[in-house]
This record gives sequence, C-alpha cells and structure tokens, in this order.
Amino acid sequence: MDARHRSSRPGRGSALREQLDPGEAEAIVLAAELDAKLLLVDERRGRRIAIDRGLEVTGLLGVLAEAKARRLIPQCKPVLDDMIRVAGFWIGDDLRVRYLRGLNEI
Repeated sequence: MDARHRSSRPGRGSALREQLDPGEAEAIVLAAELDAKLLLVDERRGRRIAIDRGLEVTGLLGVLAEAKARRLIPQCKPVLDDMIRVAGFWIGDDLRVRYLRGLNEI
C-alpha cells in the first residue's frame, strides 16, 4: 500500500489531532482504515488511544526485541545505546534496565 494513501473522508483524525501530534493521529487513523495488523507507536498517549481503538501496537523496543528473536541482530543493547546517543531516543533508566534484563543482556 502506498504510504501516501489518503482517505476519501475529509477531516479524518481531526479529533485525534487535538490530543496527538498530526503524524501520530494520521498513523492511527490510517492503521484503522487499512485494518493493519500492527502499528508502530512509542508515545504513551498514542499507544493508549490506538489500543482503545482496537489496534495492536508495538514500539521501537518491541521491534528491537523481535529483530533479536529472529536473529537479525545479536543483541539489542548496542542498538538501543546508539539510538539514545546518536538519534536522541529517550527511555527512562528503569524501563531501560527492565527491558535489557528481560532480554538477558545485563
């Protein structure tokens, strides 16, 4: 499906844009329209709204864990550390420790 897909319904997601940033709102609306199997969203509010709308969600941490499970990467920690250092990805210290412990990487 072309990522530039647009709905024929004008103003779709306008109520969501009051709660979320426009890109996140658009992603949720589009995922629902396309009956997507999975939506990538990291922000807590966006995740909650997507789940409330019946969508299955994952975040970047879930993508990393899946990549490790499929043996696409040997470890998540170096990639996560680069995401934090280079790309400015933010994750709380407690969540980072729980995540890496769950993957047996610390």
